Amino acid sequence: MAGRTPGASSSNRDDLLLDLNDYDQPAYHGGSRPTMNDEDMLRAYNADHDDTQPRPSVSYDDFVGSSPAPSGVSMRDLPARPGNFNRGGSDPYNNNDITRTNTSQTSGLGNYDRYGDDGDGYPDDTDSMYYNGGQPAGGRPGQRTSKPLNRNSVLGMGGGLVGKAKTMLGMAPAYSEMDLPLTEPGAQARADDPGLGAPKKEHKAFDLDNFKFGFGRGKADPSTLGPRLIYLNNPPANSANKFSSNHVSTAKYNVATFLPKFLFEQFSKYANLFFLFTAGLQQIPNISPTNQYTTIGPLIVVLCVSAIKELVEDYRRKSADKQLNYSKTKVLRGSSFQDTTWVNVAVGDVLRIESEESFPADLVLLASSEPEGLCYIETANLDGETNLKIKQAIPETSEIVSPTELSRLGGKLKSEQPNSSLYTYEATLTMQAGGGEKELPLQPDQLLLRGATLRNTPWVYGIVVFTGHETKLMRNATAAPIKRTAVERQLNLQILMLISILLILSVLGTVGDIISRQRFSEKLQYLQLEIPSGIAANAKTFFFDMFTFWVLFSALVPISLFVTIEIVKYYQAMLISDDLDMYYDVNDTPAVCRTSSLVEELGQVEYIFSDKTGTLTCNQMEFKQCSIGGIQYATEVPEDRRATTQDGMEVGIHDFTRLKENLKAHESSNAIHHFLALLATCHTVIPERLEEKGGKIRYQAASPDEGALVEGAVLMGYEFTARKPRSVQIVVDNQELEYELLAVCEFNSTRKRMSAIVRCPDGKVRCYCKGADTVILERLSPDNPHTDVTLQHLEEYATEGLRTLCLAMREIPEQEFQEWWQVYDKAQTTVSGNRGDELDKAAELLERDFYLLGATAIEDRLQDGVPETIHTLQEAGIKVWVLTGDRQETAINIGMSCKLISEDMTLMIVNEVDAPSTRDNLRKKLDAIRSQGAGQLELETLALVIDGRSLTYALERDLEKDFLDLAVMCKAVICCRVSPLQKALVVKLVKKHLKAILLAIGDGANDVSMIQAAHIGVGISGMEGLQAARSADVSIAQFRYLRKLLLVHGAWSYQRISKVILYSFYKNIVLYMTQFWYVFQNVFSGEVIYESWTLSFYNVIFAVLPPFAMGIFDQFISARLLDRYPQLYQLGQKGVFFKMHSFAAWVLNGFYHSLILYVAAEAIWWRDLPQSDGRIAGHWVWGTALYTAVLVTVLGKAALVTNTWTKYHVMAIPGSLLIWMVFIPVYGTVMPLAKISMEFEGVIPRLFTSPVFWLQIVALPVLCLTRDFAWNGC
Repeated sequence: MAGRTPGASSSNRDDLLLDLNDYDQPAYHGGSRPTMNDEDMLRAYNADHDDTQPRPSVSYDDFVGSSPAPSGVSMRDLPARPGNFNRGGSDPYNNNDITRTNTSQTSGLGNYDRYGDDGDGYPDDTDSMYYNGGQPAGGRPGQRTSKPLNRNSVLGMGGGLVGKAKTMLGMAPAYSEMDLPLTEPGAQARADDPGLGAPKKEHKAFDLDNFKFGFGRGKADPSTLGPRLIYLNNPPANSANKFSSNHVSTAKYNVATFLPKFLFEQFSKYANLFFLFTAGLQQIPNISPTNQYTTIGPLIVVLCVSAIKELVEDYRRKSADKQLNYSKTKVLRGSSFQDTTWVNVAVGDVLRIESEESFPADLVLLASSEPEGLCYIETANLDGETNLKIKQAIPETSEIVSPTELSRLGGKLKSEQPNSSLYTYEATLTMQAGGGEKELPLQPDQLLLRGATLRNTPWVYGIVVFTGHETKLMRNATAAPIKRTAVERQLNLQILMLISILLILSVLGTVGDIISRQRFSEKLQYLQLEIPSGIAANAKTFFFDMFTFWVLFSALVPISLFVTIEIVKYYQAMLISDDLDMYYDVNDTPAVCRTSSLVEELGQVEYIFSDKTGTLTCNQMEFKQCSIGGIQYATEVPEDRRATTQDGMEVGIHDFTRLKENLKAHESSNAIHHFLALLATCHTVIPERLEEKGGKIRYQAASPDEGALVEGAVLMGYEFTARKPRSVQIVVDNQELEYELLAVCEFNSTRKRMSAIVRCPDGKVRCYCKGADTVILERLSPDNPHTDVTLQHLEEYATEGLRTLCLAMREIPEQEFQEWWQVYDKAQTTVSGNRGDELDKAAELLERDFYLLGATAIEDRLQDGVPETIHTLQEAGIKVWVLTGDRQETAINIGMSCKLISEDMTLMIVNEVDAPSTRDNLRKKLDAIRSQGAGQLELETLALVIDGRSLTYALERDLEKDFLDLAVMCKAVICCRVSPLQKALVVKLVKKHLKAILLAIGDGANDVSMIQAAHIGVGISGMEGLQAARSADVSIAQFRYLRKLLLVHGAWSYQRISKVILYSFYKNIVLYMTQFWYVFQNVFSGEVIYESWTLSFYNVIFAVLPPFAMGIFDQFISARLLDRYPQLYQLGQKGVFFKMHSFAAWVLNGFYHSLILYVAAEAIWWRDLPQSDGRIAGHWVWGTALYTAVLVTVLGKAALVTNTWTKYHVMAIPGSLLIWMVFIPVYGTVMPLAKISMEFEGVIPRLFTSPVFWLQIVALPVLCLTRDFAWNGC
């Protein structure tokens, strides 16, 4: 059989992620599907919306790797369209009322807005100037207005005078691509979707990163405009459109904005505002009892440290930007290429990119050095995938390889507007071709993205379509969502309580002063106390006294606490990243903690939501079995399952040798041939010949599943050898066959299938389709003879934990194909943003009446240590939920294999077809458990399995609470057949109703929304690229590393942070409460005990090191014991180390110690302790001695609560005392000589020669800490 000459379009895409974790999700309602799919839902309800969350601009399923269909057959390659072939009925290919079929599990829900914010705030397509012929809609000015709804701060208010002022200053909410729903209302919106009105308006809160301080205004969102027009070789026309320049800046600040933006950011923190207010009070004469610099000095130090950190990071960003902006590239000028810098590249320029060079902008591929306009690129910088992807120029431009020809190229390119979707692109190129002007479709196959690198191709030519911040790379450059930990929230409450204590102390001091003035003014004439008379005078005295005592006691809130916590968390994250036990040497991948602010939450996790494929399994697929024509075949057949003949029928499993024999002479030989031909042709794999290995072919597959299927075809004698622009070649029995690719209907998570329309070597047109069983089975013709037995085989495969796929075909009459092609060709030239939907509708017309060829079974084995890890985590009190797209039987089998569920557990399965049945099932199970009064032991034997269809209904408002109640009663939960959106919604449901810390772990881009919805996201650096790892707070290489990450590092971090915070409160209370006790002795005059600068240095120098030692190196239990006894992890889950009673205990302990220290010191130095020379010691000798005793006490307390001593603890605790003992004699001697700190004049000789001083700094700490030692600390 000779192959036909290629004449139709092909797809050689390899970035289509045929992720079988998604494909085998169920179709519902027997082909009569709901009217809305996941994409519609996201547009309508903007689910899973966070202001700072990075999100693609199209449906999440598209973002994770699907692609629009490739270029199809040129019109000139087809005969004229015949008449209506569907005589006697309506023409399915000319019916404008065709309803798009939908198989989404999330269809028809109306509850998703409860899990996210409001919709977008941008105009719809009818507001576009393009839509209105270049004029603003309705005669209105062509600008976007906004009225923010955020009321969390003064600057967040957008109405009235404040809103107008914000707009004038350039502080109005600026456009960000990532704030749109997952599918945008502009460039990517499906404008013709039924039931979708204008996008819902959203008003964004103030965005500090886009705060321009009057230096420029934000532009309207370009993705809400119509298509952009780019003219070939016509720079003046392109420059008239004022496209974005190619200058890229990732810097946060510039010279003009640094100071205001930095200060605004810093004083948005309540603690800094508190200290700023206190420092302001200290500047008022006759109010502050301390030096006016004692608060503002440390505050300036803290701000300077933060500013230096910000400047260093911003300088690095600016340097990287400059290096990139001034990189060299070649641009077409006249009839030759000339060197230019990236920053000078403009939309419409034609560039020449050479091998190993990165693309300076988003380009449309015109031609390359390779035949048929092919080139290879690597997109690791974009999506983390290191496998090469193939791109292909359209045939009409692929032969234009000389600069002279390029310079004469005319026409225009109509492109979609900039958006963040890496895997979609809609455009058309209008040019002279075939003797006339033609409109040629452009698709992702022709798009070369900025950030990608050209590989294995000498050179390519491309025309620039997006530049600078409008490139897809930059549109995806957005910060991860800000997550606040439970400890942070409780810390804020504790700080408010300390401020309340501060207020109470200030009121007590104020009332005491007023009473003292009234009763003792005559006796205390030396204080020159004024007796206020009248309401105004009393009010003045009251407020002055309040401010005085506020300043005096303000250090109850430690100024160094937040810097200390930030540094401690940073080093805790480093310890995680440097842990060799979590280093995977197979691919040189260490653990990486990207969000240090969340480390303590690793010690409080109660629920883990895990993906399966690539997370629990290796994601290394191997073709194991298949069913063809009702007969099973396998690579290895167990003896007890070998095929035998019973009653004239073959039962059991054959090996692949028998398959090859049946291919030659068997009634199923035709089915076998098409089965293997489908595996060898219906894919996006790229064959790469390795010359160093004798021309052996290595397959570059976008997903491990596709690679395994193609390898399986090779194993059975059908070897895929070459991909051309419009055909694929396979070798069968040393005979080369060429299959002409007429069209490809791509896989996505909604379709759950992929089809290739091919012209076979026998000249017939066939549609080869592979996909999820539920999707394929509902599209079969009624007279399929092997459906039931294939279904039985599918259940057997799923029971063995294998990943399944159905294969089907249909022979298409030539006339029907030509009719269909008209619809398909019109769909693929759509640029209005709904090309994907139109292509899906076209595919629906052809994907029907299939003949079932069979099914495949692929093995994806568990990662090492997964069963042991899950079992240990369950012993630690953590509930594990697995969310997968696999079949129910496969999911249960994997659950058994990884010890998530066991045979003695009761499986409660919810697998219903409609909402009422789901409601009845859930409530029946709930009633049964409640009526039996199941105890904890019985609940430990329950496991829930629910499929995506039932989950759709379970997430409805009236059922979500029942579903959650049932789920939390179970030891394990498995959600199968779920979509990426459902994964995130399940996490958000639990997060909304339970006060528990949630962790989500996954490896693919389809897990990103789930990862970012949880309190902590963990990404697996695996076979699916680095999308999940880059979006996660922590990334690890293997699931088993989760055990040490949580049980050891998490437990340590939580306990360490808790101790750092509580100890920081304690040490300040001990020192500053002595000031309070002193006010009763100085008649509430506001006098101080300690010299001002030593008071300021307390938190900055003398008591700052112990918290670092505790927070970084202390181990309350060894790693070995934490791993051996996972039950210890429950201490963190119950919040034992940071409960309010712990806070109260530390605070009261600080009060207790301060009282003992003050009373004892006052008794020891009674009447200033007359000296042997007849002089008294004096106030400052007593105060310095008390200060030293306080310091020794708090350092002794640090020693008592230290569990593991290291050299760093020695340096921090005894070392701090040594610093003080060296500092005070030097400072107390030098400063008075410099006429600074005159309080210390003559103090040091008297202090250090007094035996009472040495006795005091030993006896008082012992007296204070005896109880603590006896009770083993707080």
